[in-house]
This record gives sequence, C-alpha cells and structure tokens, in this order.
Amino acid sequence: MSGAQLGLATSVFLACAVEAVEALTIVMAVGNTRSWRSALLGVGAACAALVAIVLGLGNALLTLPIDALRLVIGALLLLFGLQWLRKAVLRAAGLKALHDERSAYERERAAANAAGRSQAGWDTYSFVIAGKGVLLEGLEVALIVVTFGANQHHLVLAGVAAGLAVAAVIAAGIAVRAPLARVPENTMKFAVGVMLSSYGLFFVGEGLGLHWPGADAILLAIVPGVLGLALMSVLSLQRAAPG
Repeated sequence: MSGAQLGLATSVFLACAVEAVEALTIVMAVGNTRSWRSALLGVGAACAALVAIVLGLGNALLTLPIDALRLVIGALLLLFGLQWLRKAVLRAAGLKALHDERSAYERERAAANAAGRSQAGWDTYSFVIAGKGVLLEGLEVALIVVTFGANQHHLVLAGVAAGLAVAAVIAAGIAVRAPLARVPENTMKFAVGVMLSSYGLFFVGEGLGLHWPGADAILLAIVPGVLGLALMSVLSLQRAAPG
C-alpha cells in the first residue's frame, strides 16, 4: 500500500469513526428508551440507502474525464475539509463548545420520552429517528468515500476503511453499553479536517494541470503545512479572544 493510499484509508476511517460515534449515540438513545427492534430496522434502511448512494455516485463520477474528475473531487474534499477544520479550530480555540456525547445522549432520550408511548411491536418514532440519524451522519462520509475512492480508483479500499470504522465503533458500543463519551472526537475531527483539506488541495492542483514535485510525495509537505496553518489559526484566535 502506497503512502497516498494509506492516507486515503486513514482519512476515511477517522471520518467514518467520528460520524459513527454520533450516530450510535442517537440509536442507543431511542433503542434504550423506546424500541430496539424498530431502531435497528431504521438503521438497516439508512445503511441500504447509503450503499446505494455510494455505488450510484461512484459509477457516475468514474465516467468523467480524469482532469475534470480530479478537479470536482478536489473541490468537494476542500469543501468538506475546510468545514471540518473550521469547526475544529473554533473548538480548539475555545470559541465553540466541545461535542459531548453524554449530553447528546441525554437530549435524545428526553426527546424520545416526550414523544409519547410506543406502539406494541412497532415504534415509528424509533425507526424514523434512528434511520434519520444514521443517514444524516453517514451521508457526508458516503460522499467522502465516493470522492476518495473514485479519484484513485480505490472505492473498495475506501469502503473497507469505512466498514472497519463502523465495526470498531459498534463493537465498542456493545462492550461499554453506553455512549462513547471518551472517544477524542474533537481531536479526530481536527485530523480529518487537515487530511481532507490537504488531499483537496492536491487533487485541485492535479485537475488544473499542475505537476506536483515528487507526485504523491508532495502530500508529506502539504499535510504538515495545512496542520501548521490550522494551529497558527488556533493560537491567533486564542490571543484575540477577550480575556
């Protein structure tokens, strides 16, 4: 496996793990409060929809000319990466609240309790909320899997990385039987933001016809550069914040 492929798999794994942790919180809240059967059916429906999205978009992107493909995918990765990085920088600078899975779990449980009694054998609320949570949290990851996999023709590699992340999160959730509040989500989001932004810059350059020195090896300079700029942004925001 090349360095670029390893970076691809790592980025997808981390992004999927973060979103899977947040989806697991929603599913556990409605499952424990109302109906596990209906919640799991909702999860299954959402997963089927995500697989269809990945396969459909992946095949569509592969029909594009290579330069146009790289440009489109680079732009998408930059869009996702800068969004993740902006939030991570604000959290690291203390200007945005850190994500707390335990608090999120309690909010979802309170909403589930307030929704009324579940029906015998079937609970529409659990099905809809669990399915919607998995679909919304997984949609961005599905797009990341498609963009990475289509550009490097490694859709299977990206899919395997995503699958391993989901399996790891589910196993951890079963083991602790509680929201994964100790997972360093915010640090992982920072890392994902840096990686996605770096790959986005690389692919946009390639799509515009730029020949990077060292080809894929230039990522060893781009990634630290993006990380350095992000850390400088954190320090600048901390200094500018009112004491």
